[in-house]
Amino acid sequence: MKGRLIIAIVSTLLEEAALAAGVLWGLPGLGIHIPLWGLIALMAAWGAYAVITYRMGSRALRRKPLDGATAMLGSEGKVVSPLVPEGMVRIKGELWRAKSASGRMDTGEEFTVVGQDRLKLIVRKRSPGDLEGTE
Repeated sequence: MKGRLIIAIVSTLLEEAALAAGVLWGLPGLGIHIPLWGLIALMAAWGAYAVITYRMGSRALRRKPLDGATAMLGSEGKVVSPLVPEGMVRIKGELWRAKSASGRMDTGEEFTVVGQDRLKLIVRKRSPGDLEGTE
């Protein structure tokens, strides 16, 4: 983790130096003059972009990988696009193709995964009385 952070910091500093060199020496040669406050704003925006992408990448690397569709059995989620009978669902932040085993399901409805057909999940509506997705 620390090695990745050091590499991210060093590469961002090199990118910032290249940006400054381009603005201070490259652009004036083409007749384009950016004021100092513009360079500072560009460098701040690039630094913010670097921090955001580093944090998003770190979060993705920390997530526990799933072993595939079979690991999804019993999982719960929400419908993203209507299942008539097929559409898209979101489970644990991931989008999956799914087929409804309980008729039409509209966007926002909650479901439980009851099976799979290759890489397509088979889902069933959750009713208010369901405990842990059982019927």
